[in-house]
Amino acid sequence: MEPAPHDETPVSLEQFAIIYFGNDWSAENRTSSHHVAEHLGRRTSVLYVDSPGLRAPKASIRDFKKIRRVLSSAMRRPRRVADRLWHMSVPQIPFRRLPLVRRVNTLLGQWLVTRAIARLGLTRTISWFAVPHPGLLANAFGEAAVIYYCIDDYAALPDVDATVIAGLDAHLTCCADQVFVASARMLHAKASRRSPVALARHGVDVNLFRTAADPRLPIAPRAQALPRPIIGFYGLIEDWIDLDLIADLAERRPAWTFLMIGRLAVDAGRAGKLANVVFAGSQPYRDLPRWAKAFDVAIVPYRLTRQVVNAAPLKLREYLAAGRPVVAVRTPDTERLAGLVHLASGSDQFLDAIEAALCEDSDTDRARRMDAMAAMSWDARVGEVVEIVEHRIRQKARGDDEARDS
Repeated sequence: MEPAPHDETPVSLEQFAIIYFGNDWSAENRTSSHHVAEHLGRRTSVLYVDSPGLRAPKASIRDFKKIRRVLSSAMRRPRRVADRLWHMSVPQIPFRRLPLVRRVNTLLGQWLVTRAIARLGLTRTISWFAVPHPGLLANAFGEAAVIYYCIDDYAALPDVDATVIAGLDAHLTCCADQVFVASARMLHAKASRRSPVALARHGVDVNLFRTAADPRLPIAPRAQALPRPIIGFYGLIEDWIDLDLIADLAERRPAWTFLMIGRLAVDAGRAGKLANVVFAGSQPYRDLPRWAKAFDVAIVPYRLTRQVVNAAPLKLREYLAAGRPVVAVRTPDTERLAGLVHLASGSDQFLDAIEAALCEDSDTDRARRMDAMAAMSWDARVGEVVEIVEHRIRQKARGDDEARDS
């Protein structure tokens, strides 16, 4: 039998272990970085490496505890968090403009990760970056391929050194064998780079969030006695959340409850002084359907920053999977779902849109929103990404063979 052509050589992700550089594993909000890693871990071995240090730490108790946790865990063996998924932390000094700091970060990260790879007995590997700041570690482990799964416009995030992070993002974009982006705008921005770029839209945990429509699921206890209607949001409450808009709406509709779930990372301003604006703090991810069930309308009240314009809000898909009526700020990504959500700009439009959405909570309306998300599961999304990665590894191996033969 003649040997199969190189491009027909079977390549499966299961042949490789993945060294996955992602967001803080213990972060209050679960991002696509976590979801993708968990689904990859159902297919093959994954070492999840979180690398705090994207932004400079603040003089806060939270950041102090985070630094202490990372430093104490960095020297320990990787911790198993699922059958084929391990977690470790690699500290990063955030002052990357200094050449010595960049060198220390790279050497320390390479040593710690190489040691972990050896301890777990991982052999053939792929490095997978969901954040740019450890990107100087790309190709440091003899990996078969480098994947950059770019889920945000990182240089536009608050409190980061935009110039340095933009440079690290560009470095990864150029040296990766495959780049994925979460929004069409980012696809356009990276299309001129050397590496192949593909659009990988966010998925949603369909099975989890559809439980919000189950009559047997109780509403979160702290939401049960709140005056209705409840206009709800969950997620990190950072600079990109328009709390002035929330205050305007709450002042104009004092009988409504505006329920804000998530860590409050900024000054609440006027919104913090209003009795009908409730900040409930961070909640466990798996409890979110119980909170979403309390929402009469779910909202995405973003400021139109550069980060937001380039983003693909994961919570929007989660709201819809829970069957909730949604009002969202108008962005390129939310406009894609215009048939399922109400889009608004400014407090007048937001108020009108919420009042219209309050009339759209019939069984038929809920089923339409949930059905639209049914095919967008994380398992399906990751499956699409894996097919592209396997093709790229096969293509790279063919190129390496041809280079050796020439």
